[in-house]
Amino acid sequence: MKDPIITNNILNWYDINKRSLPWRKNVSQKKKEYYTLVSEFMLQQTQVATVIPYFNRFIKNIPNIEKLSKYDDRKLIKLWEGLGYYSRVRNLKKTAQKVVKHFNNKIPRDFLDLKSLPGIGDYTASAISAIAFNEPIIPLDGNIERVLKRYLLLKKQDEIKKENLHKHKKIFGTSAKRSSDYAQALMELGALVCKPVNPNCKVCPLLKKCKSLENKNFDLVKLKKKDKQTFYKLNVYKKNNQYLLIKNNKFNFLKNFNIFPMEELNNPKNFDKDLNFRMSNMNMNIKIEYKTKYNLNKNNYWIDPTRLQNYTLPTFTKKIVKFLESHK
Repeated sequence: MKDPIITNNILNWYDINKRSLPWRKNVSQKKKEYYTLVSEFMLQQTQVATVIPYFNRFIKNIPNIEKLSKYDDRKLIKLWEGLGYYSRVRNLKKTAQKVVKHFNNKIPRDFLDLKSLPGIGDYTASAISAIAFNEPIIPLDGNIERVLKRYLLLKKQDEIKKENLHKHKKIFGTSAKRSSDYAQALMELGALVCKPVNPNCKVCPLLKKCKSLENKNFDLVKLKKKDKQTFYKLNVYKKNNQYLLIKNNKFNFLKNFNIFPMEELNNPKNFDKDLNFRMSNMNMNIKIEYKTKYNLNKNNYWIDPTRLQNYTLPTFTKKIVKFLESHK
């Protein structure tokens, strides 16, 4: 059951406490839509503080969706370098191209049209609808989920499933006139007050009816997910103090990026790993082997480890180079 007092309290808190973020600037409607699109792609699996300088640089170089649709791929990847999850920026450009071609340079307002764009699922479509178009929708991001779980003291696995959280979020209600602000206010509340550790309950606009505060129980329960264990042999070829990389056409992760030659192993016995990486829901166990011979072809790429900053490489590859250099 929704409570209008909740909505008013949260908006009042937001008006006083909201952060000044570059995608919240008072700009034209068209720019607001573009800023929202870019920021939402960047904010997928990345924190606000990390995104801010990337967003500013991106907008400076690519100020509108028309320019994005034609922007050089290598320069685009360079602008994104360090944010990771590079499929996001590829999908962002594909979305721009589709908007230019099929929607007359205008980001579509219709929810299903938004979802038809590359890289846009339910959450991102909801966020764009609410923030850019002032639709009365609450996009359920990690911050809002946390506020909801604590406010209602949701602990059981059934209670914290996405479909149930979507039902529970109705308690927050909506704001017909200020849907854009309200969606951002709920996100801001989770980011600034209802933090994962040590929530600042004294300044929370929901403290009077918060069940977690009432029960002095702020621990958060997450859905139990099992990471997929994967095993790789990574082959290192070195010549004249340079490392050999190849263009990745083999694995689904970091597609079309330069990585070390790798082979996936199926449940090897006595696997003695040298490195471990977390990528999406995958726990990558990596064993390094040094090789002396390799069949060269046009997809090979030699890099000088002392000039690492000059190359457009995924963080994954850079970390491996740094590891190899520190274990000579």
